[in-house]
Amino acid sequence: MGDETNEIKQRVNLLSVPIDIIAPEQLGAFVYKSIKEEKECNIVLLSLWDLLRARRNSEYRAYIFKASLVIPISKSIISGLKFLTGKKAFRYMPFDFIISILTALENREYSCYLLGGKTNVLLKTERNLRQTFPGLRIVGRFPGSFRRQDEPTIIEAIKKASPSLLLVGNGVRGKERWIARNNITLGKGIRLWCSDIFDVFAEKKKRPSHTAFENGFEWISYCFQKPYKFFRLIPYIHYKFLLLTYKLFNKAN
Repeated sequence: MGDETNEIKQRVNLLSVPIDIIAPEQLGAFVYKSIKEEKECNIVLLSLWDLLRARRNSEYRAYIFKASLVIPISKSIISGLKFLTGKKAFRYMPFDFIISILTALENREYSCYLLGGKTNVLLKTERNLRQTFPGLRIVGRFPGSFRRQDEPTIIEAIKKASPSLLLVGNGVRGKERWIARNNITLGKGIRLWCSDIFDVFAEKKKRPSHTAFENGFEWISYCFQKPYKFFRLIPYIHYKFLLLTYKLFNKAN
């Protein structure tokens, strides 16, 4: 990214994983600068579990380090960064963050391509987006769970459509790593993966309340939906131990 774009955000490290500090009012400027540069621009919505995964998975870690923007979505990341470095980062709810990106795109009649989800969910998502963002040009869509032999055709279609934003959701094999593995062949533009974003846009799934999110309790509803996620308390304790260790040995990164 160019120097001017770097002035919009500040990149810091937490437990050797990059985090970007960017104010909400700067998101539009980041989007416009990224599109103007005509390069690939990967945005990562980083949860605490993603941060810990990046520490142990080399492929995912490389994807995070090469990303143009790493957005913290977990309250534990914000408090951990403040504890180790004294820096205050901005935390975003994934849905609100994506709405901000789509609003910036619509303001200049930029385009979007939708990839992932089930066919009926994707169709309803497209209808709702067209109603909510009439100035946004949706230049293509394709449901997830596509066959491997269809992947080159889909990638070529995305490249020809040259969307300002490629929005990827559930059903795509490899999730965020699909973007990383096809980084060059996808062409220029912003890429963003968010697991259940199409279900939320299609009103098939409710997003956490702002109150629950602001208090850091959004994970509780996920645990009741999928009880095995209660076991995430174990890596959470490990994260706290890592923070204390880094603090004791004066390691900021």
